[in-house]
Amino acid sequence: MFRAVASFTLTGMKTLYVGGNGQISFDCVHESVRAGHETWVFNRGRSNAGLPPEVQYLQGDFDLDEQYTPIADEHFDVVCQFRVFTPAQLQRDLDLLTGRVGRYVFISSASAYRKPVEVQFITEDVPLDNPHWAYSRDKAACEQLLRDHTDGRAGSPLPWTIVRPSHTSRNMLITALGEHDLLASRLLRGKPVVVPGDGTSLWTVTDSKQFAPPFVRLLTADAAPGEAFHLTSDRAYAWRTLYHATARALGVEAKLVGVPTDTLVAANPLWEGPLWGDKAWSAQFDNTKIRAAVSDLGAPPSLEAFVGRRVAAARERMAREDPLVTDRTAALDRLFDRLTGG
Repeated sequence: MFRAVASFTLTGMKTLYVGGNGQISFDCVHESVRAGHETWVFNRGRSNAGLPPEVQYLQGDFDLDEQYTPIADEHFDVVCQFRVFTPAQLQRDLDLLTGRVGRYVFISSASAYRKPVEVQFITEDVPLDNPHWAYSRDKAACEQLLRDHTDGRAGSPLPWTIVRPSHTSRNMLITALGEHDLLASRLLRGKPVVVPGDGTSLWTVTDSKQFAPPFVRLLTADAAPGEAFHLTSDRAYAWRTLYHATARALGVEAKLVGVPTDTLVAANPLWEGPLWGDKAWSAQFDNTKIRAAVSDLGAPPSLEAFVGRRVAAARERMAREDPLVTDRTAALDRLFDRLTGG
């Protein structure tokens, strides 16, 4: 059942985050509160620990129409949509929110850009064309559906802004193969770890705390309606550099084994999207457009500080639960043993 929780009210723009507790949205919610927004979050209410006390909650299941659709009755100035992944989900928002929200912010993905990567610095003009990953194609299809619905400009029935994050982290380790805390576990056990190819492709990583301030400024930027922006750090690192930095933060040496991407995909077909559709390519971004809209992207943390915070969070999680306790991670650990001979 949909219900409002808490009664605190801020004067200012009324902003809803659909999601609000994820790797990107969590710090954006904090920043919206700091900016003086009347900040709301819609989710199931199961993992909101750490969000500001000023936040108001609309509790419900995004996948249940009867619990989700009442958000339209609140007439938000901005809806930040972090939970739409398919055109069908987006169509529901279009039917629900057209004419009833001041601005709709759709969180797309920089992985939707054309693969293979053909330019050194990706701009927003690069076509959305990813033949390797259904997730990315669905995000691109959502963008097209939004454009077909309205031009998104101020004064249109549904002013919209599209934001394409790249690999953005709040507290998760940066990994290439979805191993997350299993990477730390293998490093601590002295096991070899896999890097795609020779590990020298450049990968852009963005701290969610750096992402949040320009994102929140974009919510009110005059240049934003009807436009798409990627929002990333300007820093990119080789995968080998990222893994060695993680090992240093753990106080161990990294034993890296480069494995050709075709071999990895043959061993686990589920890696085709995340690898050939994303992480196998060098990915650097030209942030000229977002800078023109919001002025300052802020300084990214050093690699040591960035990795150190995520390693500290991984240690806390591993103290509560061994990554090998799940069937998925145990099977992945065995697969890494086969791929590395160790």
